[in-house]
Amino acid sequence: MATLTTGTRAAEDIRDRAAAPRRRSWLRLNWFGGTLGWVWLLIVMVPIYWIVITSFKTQSTYFAQNPLAPPSAPTLENYRLVIESDFARYFLNTVVVTVGAVAPAVLISFMAAYAIVRGSGQRFLRWTNSLFLMGLAIPLQAVIIPVYLIIIRLRMYDTLGAIILPSIAFAIPLSVLVLSTFIRDVPKELFESMRMDGATEWGTLWHLAFPLTRPALVTVTIYHGLLTWNNFLLPLVLTQSPQQRTLPLALWTFQGQYSVNVPAVLASVVLTTVPILLLYAIGRRQLLSGLTAGFGK
Repeated sequence: MATLTTGTRAAEDIRDRAAAPRRRSWLRLNWFGGTLGWVWLLIVMVPIYWIVITSFKTQSTYFAQNPLAPPSAPTLENYRLVIESDFARYFLNTVVVTVGAVAPAVLISFMAAYAIVRGSGQRFLRWTNSLFLMGLAIPLQAVIIPVYLIIIRLRMYDTLGAIILPSIAFAIPLSVLVLSTFIRDVPKELFESMRMDGATEWGTLWHLAFPLTRPALVTVTIYHGLLTWNNFLLPLVLTQSPQQRTLPLALWTFQGQYSVNVPAVLASVVLTTVPILLLYAIGRRQLLSGLTAGFGK
């Protein structure tokens, strides 16, 4: 009997020791931070919910119904109106501007970052790197008038190229900073072994630096793609005709002299956001790995 009691106590002691880490981990949970996270998620989701449900309402229902109430009779009339209002042209203009600005900016920034990290003229390269860093301190809003005057002198006003060129210029500084950080983290022994094998600088650039910095390239591509896609100031100042409008400017189509078709505007917002969501879904893993690897080292 004593042996049975001793065995039972030993089993209970083992269970208590096994449950102790679980209790400690339960007590270490950050309940305050988790609660704030859920509250912030609710704050973010409410406007998104309002945008989506309002895009399925008619204009009369929007003013007569509770803003947060789901539509009693959902309709696709707003989406039909948006698509028929030359939405395809605005979408194509935005794609041309985004691809035309992001692709050259990332390519130039990648080669510049490689030259800054692996180049031989250190004094000149340090000066060049400082020049790129100075570009981060100059916001677009501060130089929009000089940019406008330059575009006028170049006779590019009211063209898509007038939006593309400044977008490339303002995307390069941050891209060079991020990409140079990644290339600097690549071990020097890898570059030296490539040179000992007879690889040229171009071969080392594309066969070594490019594959190892792919997360950073995806990161800056998605980041600047989002900024260019949603850019409102440059198309507003540097274009005039409806044929050169991009999607952010297309919202003006549904603004009358005395009223605004809010459901149609929000339907246009939903259609504009879909490509961004698809881009994020495709490059989500590369984007997160690029951000954590670039700023966590």
